Amino acid sequence: MEKALFGAGCFWGVEESFRKLTGVKKTEVGYSGGVTINPTYESVCQGNTNHAEVVLVEFDESEISFESLLNHFWKSHDPTTLNRQGPDIGTQYRSVIFYYNEKQKKIATESKNDQTKNYNSNIVTEISEAKEYYKAEDYHQKYIQKTGLHCNI
Repeated sequence: MEKALFGAGCFWGVEESFRKLTGVKKTEVGYSGGVTINPTYESVCQGNTNHAEVVLVEFDESEISFESLLNHFWKSHDPTTLNRQGPDIGTQYRSVIFYYNEKQKKIATESKNDQTKNYNSNIVTEISEAKEYYKAEDYHQKYIQKTGLHCNI
């Protein structure tokens, strides 16, 4: 099983969109990329932890490639808006790909470069090494599935 870690705005809708892909075996929402140990949703929303809301995706590479996940990532949000997706504003909503190995870093960088032709503005998505990941509170897990709410991503 392989892992990928993406930030593309509010993690509720992002998780739901990845969860439905064939080959994705597990999704989980959490926080990564910041300086605070064991952040809470409230502390992340205050904007002083530097964590992004992220989705951890576990996938079977024989069924779906990392490249396919990246293609979905690019289509699921606007990678040209800095620290904002739709009505959600703040560094926690930034566009980010956290890579787990050099292969993922290379593929993500090439994918980002390839995507530039699809946008009139610069892509602001950061590509960073995955470090600490903190699972979000249980009530956030599969939130869209549990509540039936709709989320535009």
